[in-house]
Amino acid sequence: MTKPIRINGFAIHSPVHLSPGLWTHPRDRSLEFNTLGYWTDLARLLERGLFESLFIADGLGVHDVYGGSADAALRRAAQVPKYDPMLLVSAMAAATEHLGFGITASVSYEPPFALARRFSTLDHLTQGRIAWNVVTGYSVAASRAVGRPGITAHDTRYDIADEFLDVVYRLWEESWEDGAVLRDRARGLFADPEKIHRIAHAGEHFRMEGIHLVDPSPQRTPFLFQAGASHRGRDFAATHAEAVFLSDPSKSAIAATVADTRRRAAARGRDPADILFFALMTVIVGRTEAEARDKHRDYLAHVDPEGALALFSGWTGIDLSAYDLDDPFPNLRRDNAITSVTEAFSRGDRPWTIREIVAHGAIGGRGPVLVGSVAQVADGLEAWMDETGIDGFNLSYAVTPEGYGDVVDLVVPELQRRGRYKTAYAPGSLREKVFGEGRRLLPARHPAARFRREARVAAAS
Repeated sequence: MTKPIRINGFAIHSPVHLSPGLWTHPRDRSLEFNTLGYWTDLARLLERGLFESLFIADGLGVHDVYGGSADAALRRAAQVPKYDPMLLVSAMAAATEHLGFGITASVSYEPPFALARRFSTLDHLTQGRIAWNVVTGYSVAASRAVGRPGITAHDTRYDIADEFLDVVYRLWEESWEDGAVLRDRARGLFADPEKIHRIAHAGEHFRMEGIHLVDPSPQRTPFLFQAGASHRGRDFAATHAEAVFLSDPSKSAIAATVADTRRRAAARGRDPADILFFALMTVIVGRTEAEARDKHRDYLAHVDPEGALALFSGWTGIDLSAYDLDDPFPNLRRDNAITSVTEAFSRGDRPWTIREIVAHGAIGGRGPVLVGSVAQVADGLEAWMDETGIDGFNLSYAVTPEGYGDVVDLVVPELQRRGRYKTAYAPGSLREKVFGEGRRLLPARHPAARFRREARVAAAS
């Protein structure tokens, strides 16, 4: 059976996400990022297109590597200002019925207890449509902003993440047993204290003691995304993730990461099919190829090279202002960096020049851009699916919401005609919509399941 194509919208609560300068385009609504109307309109549009979720990037740092300051990012709105994405979810959920919401939150900057409470609350309010994109944080600026002297080493951040996940798994899966909530009006009893348990954790990185303040939400543990493609990030994904977000311009590199992560998952006793992979993609489509090319040229007239340099310097931890644009991209390892970005642009027989990176990343950031007619774009999406083993795309945009509208109105019907895209949402929670009926909770082979009461009793007997 041919694998269906799944699509998430990919955005950020900021005027600029991955296409710096396009906020100046006359049809772009990015400057409305600070209004609920923009986000509820976007959510309704994505739901009309049967998208799996709106996946929202986030981070506490400002891009201040380029030129040694945040000036370029501030001039160009390069992911600053940047609002809290969690506060959007309730409004968007009220405007939709099926669309999921993937929220990025770092394990490095707040207590597990508080984050677990917010995700459980949102899972209740969305009736099980919430996902967490688990990130470790790479920004020195973010560390300074929360009062820390510097950034923790890359692999150590994942060690911290493993422990953080253990704590929140216990809160979500262990603290409240099934049947603890009574809601018994006649007896005036809301819950059975005998089935609610205090969680005590004293580890290397975290200490906490308390009951989870939120009764079990529809999914208990939110749907789990992960976005690290480094070797240590792949280990983390193989252990915890239900979906992995990949951003690389190379099909062969994406295919290798997918295969390797699935091998690692199997070695940990998980079913490799329990992990889906979504690749970053930007689509510029027209009813004809000529129309799409004209649209692309129009968009390129608004790109902002300084904004692109600010973003890439921030992502890599390398101050690109110190290099000539025709210099090869420097292959330098930085702990204050997304290591997979550095690897992506320094591999191969000839590394990318900085000028080439800026030209490539002017629209859509680190991922590929498909430009063409409806049939050409559909062919391209199918080729990426079939040649890499991915399960779908995190779809970015040049102009918003125009880019999403074009995909919804033009590309989705073509993919449906080809039998590669669903024609209706499945019922249930986000996890059930993605994995099928009976998958409201994480499966027994996921590491979170070992904290469930029945699993702990069985292990002790």
